[in-house]
Amino acid sequence: MTMTDAPDSTPETQQRVQDGLAAAEALCAKRKVQFTPARRCALEALLSQTQALGAYEVLDRMREAGVGAQPPAAYRALDFLVAQGLAHRIERLNAYVACSHSSCDHFPAFFICSSCDTVSETPSRPSVDTLNKAAEEAGFEIDHVLVEARGICGSCKEAADA
Repeated sequence: MTMTDAPDSTPETQQRVQDGLAAAEALCAKRKVQFTPARRCALEALLSQTQALGAYEVLDRMREAGVGAQPPAAYRALDFLVAQGLAHRIERLNAYVACSHSSCDHFPAFFICSSCDTVSETPSRPSVDTLNKAAEEAGFEIDHVLVEARGICGSCKEAADA
């Protein structure tokens, strides 16, 4: 059973998973890197969720699909997805999400809901440009930028206001 066959999958989720997997396959083919069944399953698990998943949650999905039984399999698959820009590691949660903008080079920012743990991705180019300029003036070279903001998502805010 694949994630898209799960009984609680909505048509929108199924479409997001299929579109994401197709984009990943094309990207991997273009880069001439292998999109193995374990990597595909890990990405499928991430694409099927709005919350970030920990490595062991991804491993559970991989076990269900019969493509990985040991933690190193999940970590290798997740490391590959992050290296290829197909997923991001959310430091604050020690978990992973599928990249929403894998077709373009970008600097992501993440909005993490304190109530439901939903993670939304948005490009953060202006703030990164400002940060790079400040670093240059200080003689500092940035090798990695991660922007994570915690708050309340629109759905949780509406529910709280109701």
